[in-house]
Amino acid sequence: MGPLDGVKVVDFSVMISGPLAAMMLADQGAEVVKVETPGFGDIMRLLGTSKNGMTGIFANNNRGKRSLVVDLKTDGGRDVIHKLVEDADVVIQNFRPGAMARLGLGFEDLAAINPDLVYTSISGYGSSGPYSDRRVYDNVIQAASGLASVQTDPATGEPAMFRTLVCDKSTAYTAAQAITAALFARATGKAAGQHIELAMIDTAIAFLWPDSAMDAALLDDDVNRQPTLASNYAVTRLADGFASAAAVTDSEFAGLCATYGRAEMADDPRFVDTLTRMANANAMVVELAEAAAGCSLGDFVERSQEHDVPASKINTLADLPSDPQVMNNDVFIERDHPLAGRIREPRPAARMHATPQRVGRVAPGHGEHTLEIIAELGFDVDELRAGGTIA
Repeated sequence: MGPLDGVKVVDFSVMISGPLAAMMLADQGAEVVKVETPGFGDIMRLLGTSKNGMTGIFANNNRGKRSLVVDLKTDGGRDVIHKLVEDADVVIQNFRPGAMARLGLGFEDLAAINPDLVYTSISGYGSSGPYSDRRVYDNVIQAASGLASVQTDPATGEPAMFRTLVCDKSTAYTAAQAITAALFARATGKAAGQHIELAMIDTAIAFLWPDSAMDAALLDDDVNRQPTLASNYAVTRLADGFASAAAVTDSEFAGLCATYGRAEMADDPRFVDTLTRMANANAMVVELAEAAAGCSLGDFVERSQEHDVPASKINTLADLPSDPQVMNNDVFIERDHPLAGRIREPRPAARMHATPQRVGRVAPGHGEHTLEIIAELGFDVDELRAGGTIA
């Protein structure tokens, strides 16, 4: 059994911040019911590459769930949800503050039905404050949190976005951890149910701060200020490809010089130790770039391993399934989806040997399990259809 076997989750959320959190709980053994609206449901069902109405992004964030389509604006729909949460452990929603309460499905409403419920509210800016009612997406929070600023190109001064939904995904991971912590608190008698409020901007700043704010964290005027660890991150341009390498210690620097076929650079008085390299950083960067430009990708891969240099070629997404280490780790699984056909997915990253995680059932079609769930709850399907609660 997975670590969350027996836990029941009701997932109202859309996009990624909530759905990915719920999917991780499903991978850990929880039963997850995804509640969707009539029409098309979660907008991720419409965005990006698709086959037979199933998109890759929806499949990547919603495996392991059953889909229930119900009109939450009807009395019958609220009755269904009230019955559904009677024995639920977790609710996840990521609508703007107040939206669920206006439907009669806010924390107070559902906690009155089930006091042991862990109710998780995810929003862009939080439930109060000058920005709380603003609509957001991942890129907006990247801008607001400072994440885009640390991507600034030193040559042009222009900030840049991460081309991955880093704020959505870090919020999802934070939500999943907070939910399991709340479940542990409940299981050990520290609390009954509780309301978890999680703002994407709070998560993004907490994610940014440990290293990117290593300078900004110290406030006194006499602080010895240095660049952040990642401020000089750059792709290394080789003769016929791209790579990344790091050389912090003297031995690593000597190994990097040898990797580029320029072992003598390590004996240059300007670069002989960490302090002199820091003092002559500009000259060092120029000479390393020139040396890298004359090194082939094949030589780089072979020599960096030979000289124990922390380094890797730049893998593309297409490279990953055949990468020897990725294959060794069994990162990917492939299986058939009844709508999308053959799909490739990463397994849950953490290996838990006593309570293993699993790759749950494939992502559901819109409303695929509505009748099944309605029957389990004891409602009359024809009656709910007549009232417009379900299609």
